[in-house]
Amino acid sequence: MATRPDDRLIEAEMNPNDLWLEEVYTDRRVGTIRKMTPVKSDGTRDPKREIAWLGETQVMSAVGMLPISFTLEAKTLEEAAQKFGAAAKAAIERTIKELQELRRQAASSILIPQGGLPPMGPGGVPGGGIAGGGKIQLP
Repeated sequence: MATRPDDRLIEAEMNPNDLWLEEVYTDRRVGTIRKMTPVKSDGTRDPKREIAWLGETQVMSAVGMLPISFTLEAKTLEEAAQKFGAAAKAAIERTIKELQELRRQAASSILIPQGGLPPMGPGGVPGGGIAGGGKIQLP
């Protein structure tokens, strides 16, 4: 029985114990820094959790702009800005390696028809001999 698209909807419930206030800073040139401040469900600062700093930039690829996101190990906005370049470079290099690995896997993947392969005889040919007496046959 086929499933309908609405049967697979993701439940979109927010966790009131994991809320963050987001502030965005940019130099309008190379990227953005996001300051993620943990808050309680009433919107006040949650001192039990650390502030997180995230960097974002974009690089041009063959298919268009590719967004790159990364964590910045920082305590202040100034420190996050100082660490942005090195963290962006490392994230871009990591992304390039991941894309190269995906490309390698895609190039080496073997497609098996739905239902599997027919039984193979000697020489890898179904039935064990040259199919059709060695003549080319069109379907």
